[in-house]
Amino acid sequence: MRHNPTMRVGVLFLAAGSGRRFGGDIPKQYERINGLTLVELGLRHLAAEARIAWLQPVLAEGDNRFAACLAAQSLPYTVLPAVTGGAERSISMSRGLAALPAECDWVAVQDAARPIPSPTLLAAVLDAAQEHGAAVPGMDVHDTIKQVDEKGMVVATLDRSVLRAVQTPQVARRSSFEEALARFSGELQHFTDDASLLEAAGYPVFISPGEAANRKITTRQDMDWLRRHWEEVA
Repeated sequence: MRHNPTMRVGVLFLAAGSGRRFGGDIPKQYERINGLTLVELGLRHLAAEARIAWLQPVLAEGDNRFAACLAAQSLPYTVLPAVTGGAERSISMSRGLAALPAECDWVAVQDAARPIPSPTLLAAVLDAAQEHGAAVPGMDVHDTIKQVDEKGMVVATLDRSVLRAVQTPQVARRSSFEEALARFSGELQHFTDDASLLEAAGYPVFISPGEAANRKITTRQDMDWLRRHWEEVA
């Protein structure tokens, strides 16, 4: 499918995480690789996709680091005033959606902890969302996946040929996200990603190609991997 030059996308840039599993004195999104924070890497990589028109930062209360990251950037999209995130991802998403301009019809939800989405990945997920209404990048699962009970006992071995490990950005029409959030307003804590919220509301979600390099940085080992990877490609 060819790019639609009239498609204008608002990115909800989720950077409110505390990074408890990562540890350290600062949130992981402000750790540096070759002088750049993960936030700066993310902002620069999103700039490769011309259909991104706005970026809505969603930050932790009292965050005073994002502004410094932004000051060092020259970006082709409009960075909107930040909003404060909530205790759950879907609450942060709801607050970010409400702050987007009225003319924004498409929304991509992106984790600051996935700082290097490639131009190919971004183009593919936006194309797929435009064609299908909603899309997320996903990768085949190569390990055997076991379902277990509360005691840790295996209850089923799942068919990995129909399983995908999903990534961000997760993209859909703004109206779809808003309707799904309104429908499940009292249950938002149960949804761990944006696509699951859409699925529960009955919206079809297409899986576009993900990439191993679009890895979420959760632990120190992930950061070590990113440093090695970045040295190879930079």
